[in-house]
Amino acid sequence: MADEDPNTKVECEDVPAKEEETEATEPDQNDVADEVQKDKRADSSWSGPILSFARKATETLSSGVNHYSAGLKGSDTSQHSPDTSDPLKTGAVKDPTVVERSNLLSMMKLSIKVLIQSSLSLGRTLDSQYPPLQQFFVVLEHCLKHGLKVKKTFIGQNKSIWAPLELIEKLCPESADISTSVRDMPGIKTGLGRARAWLHLALMQKKIADYMKELINRKDLLGEFYEPGALIMEEEGTVIVGMLVGLNVIDANLCVKGEDLDSQVGVIDFSMYLKDPQATETTQDDSKMTAILDQKHYIEELNRHLSCTVTDLQAKMDSLEKTNSKLIEELTAATDRINALREEQEQLKQENANILQTSQRKEEVTLQDSQLELETYRQTRQGLDEMYSVVWKQYKEEKRIRQELQKELELQIGLKQEMEVAMKLLEKDTHEKQDALVALRQQLDQVKNLNLQMFNKAQESDRVAQKKEEDMERLEKKMIQMEAAMKELEQRM
Repeated sequence: MADEDPNTKVECEDVPAKEEETEATEPDQNDVADEVQKDKRADSSWSGPILSFARKATETLSSGVNHYSAGLKGSDTSQHSPDTSDPLKTGAVKDPTVVERSNLLSMMKLSIKVLIQSSLSLGRTLDSQYPPLQQFFVVLEHCLKHGLKVKKTFIGQNKSIWAPLELIEKLCPESADISTSVRDMPGIKTGLGRARAWLHLALMQKKIADYMKELINRKDLLGEFYEPGALIMEEEGTVIVGMLVGLNVIDANLCVKGEDLDSQVGVIDFSMYLKDPQATETTQDDSKMTAILDQKHYIEELNRHLSCTVTDLQAKMDSLEKTNSKLIEELTAATDRINALREEQEQLKQENANILQTSQRKEEVTLQDSQLELETYRQTRQGLDEMYSVVWKQYKEEKRIRQELQKELELQIGLKQEMEVAMKLLEKDTHEKQDALVALRQQLDQVKNLNLQMFNKAQESDRVAQKKEEDMERLEKKMIQMEAAMKELEQRM
């Protein structure tokens, strides 16, 4: 409370001594509550929870008013009787913070009561220049400032209620529009002005009680901004939130942009709540009727809230039923799909078994064919090996003959030219035979490759065999030609 006006604090502490109009203007609130309860029992449209909630709110207001009426009676008695003892000696000294909270709570009760009563007489449509409404905002501002921590900055100490009110935007996403509108207002520059504009907009939206309830429920976050003994952190804050619900019956049309909210001085005007008791005795019946109407509007507002809640729950129930039906349909479709997949799996298993049997049969046939081809290849290779051995023997024999011929050529110098020609012919024949041998080797390699291909291609085995037979015939012809050539050479020699 570093930056509060000391005059304001004194005025708040002297409220029990100055409220002389409470005893005369307020009848027995318990009797009024009983009459309201009797009227509500006859009306079958009200439900049990609404009546119990209204009864608790009425008892809270009645207990507060009776408490301060008793205080006023004690103050009047003390004025007419001599002071026989020192109050510091007769009673225990109270904590100043507790007294401040009690005074602020009492002023909040009185301001809300006067605001509701005056709004009923004016048709419940208020503007920003209405004095009871202005005093209500002043009292609410003092309640929010109570126990507020001071933040030190480069300029100096700053103490504003805008910081805790900004938390409501995170706790209630629906209040984001109000906070955004307040920040975008060009005429407001201070945090206090933004807080006042936010309270004006929340009252017009009829959500100020809901927003403050969400804020007070998060005392772990409020501890960053308030001292432990602050009004918002104690039970008085919860009582104030309960009283703010009654303001939902008020229709307010407040022009926030045209007002200077930054420089307004928040001083509580107690003259509005202090009246002559003799002038208020004639309005006892009007006060009863006003209290009954206030309670009626309060209960109507509660009923509206409950109706909205029931509507929302019904909508959620409908959406859940639709979602459940969709899930059932999806489950049915999934079950059908699973059955179809099982049938398809059985069919695939049967097809797999058939394919496996067919592949085994083909494998057996292919194995038999490959064995037959292998046997044919072995026989062919054996014949080719024999042929190669014969040709090799012939080659050795020819080589021996050539050596003998060379010896004879050395002996027969006179027949050198003829021998050279014969040698050239022999060399030519030898080269041809070597080429034939190379060709035979290449043919052998081709036969090997063909045999490997025959393992995979059974149908080409016949053609390969025929080709090999033709090659054999050609080789035989060549062998016959070679024998004839050898005979000619022998004859020439």
